[in-house]
Amino acid sequence: MMEPVHLSAFDGASEWLNTAPLDRPELRGRATLVDFWTLTCINWLRAQPYVRAWARAYRDDGLVVVGVHTPEFTFERDSHRVRQAVAAREIDYPVAVDNDYAVWRAFDNHYWPALYFLDADGVVRDQHFGEGRYERSEQVLQRLLGVERALVSTHVEGHGVEAEADWTHLRSPETYLGYARGENFASPGGIAFDEPRAYERPEDLRLNHWALAGEWTAERESVVLAGAEGSLACRFHARDAHLVLSPGERGPMAFRVLVDGRPPGRSHGVDVDENGAGVLDEGRLYQLVREPDDVRERTVEITFAEPGAEAYAFTFG
Repeated sequence: MMEPVHLSAFDGASEWLNTAPLDRPELRGRATLVDFWTLTCINWLRAQPYVRAWARAYRDDGLVVVGVHTPEFTFERDSHRVRQAVAAREIDYPVAVDNDYAVWRAFDNHYWPALYFLDADGVVRDQHFGEGRYERSEQVLQRLLGVERALVSTHVEGHGVEAEADWTHLRSPETYLGYARGENFASPGGIAFDEPRAYERPEDLRLNHWALAGEWTAERESVVLAGAEGSLACRFHARDAHLVLSPGERGPMAFRVLVDGRPPGRSHGVDVDENGAGVLDEGRLYQLVREPDDVRERTVEITFAEPGAEAYAFTFG
């Protein structure tokens, strides 16, 4: 895209956070970084410390950063959840809530995260999809702003779910659980669409396969616990294991995580304790495992003691 982006592209936002609706005079004549994101995306979470750092480092130089939250899953359309994510990630620049994909379509975007670098005339001078390339991206910003100084990217360090992945040992891909995009399901008998069914976990799980135990309903985007108790398990090879979860219409519910059949101990993620105890209280990405020692093939299992939990996707790092 090397022609001006008409500033009316942002008119399709259903809501604005951290600002009144941005009018065209506020963007005209300014270098702008547009960041497409969705609150459960692990790739966006790991890139966010850099965007946050650029927004603060170059604000006085005239940079305008605009976050565009375009939901991947239906529950992410709830602007209250978007507000929670904005607060949790300490985002202080304008965010357009793009529930109808209007801004997404105006940019002909297809990815989370996606960065578009606009000059003062609204021309996209560069773009980048996914993680990485941080120093080059910052150099693009400096050229657009007409400044030259030490890069802040070299000093950025993510923590918790924002920490960079252990790419050397990462051998497990993102794994969707809803039947629209789900694969590598290992419970005997396969999966039933849109109706409750009792599942069993096989004795052995192959790497990057997952299984259910108990009564679950498989829906397009997620699997939903229909019975009084149930669990899901995944065999993975990575330092980190995350799971996108939502309590649906129910209130907070406890869950427990086991790693290779035992409490995780020092391998617990930020959302569980050493005994594997955690609470599902909002729709977001939960970090279940962070391995502090040798990364190896392991099985993570999460169990709920009451119905209603919705599970969307495993992601790894």
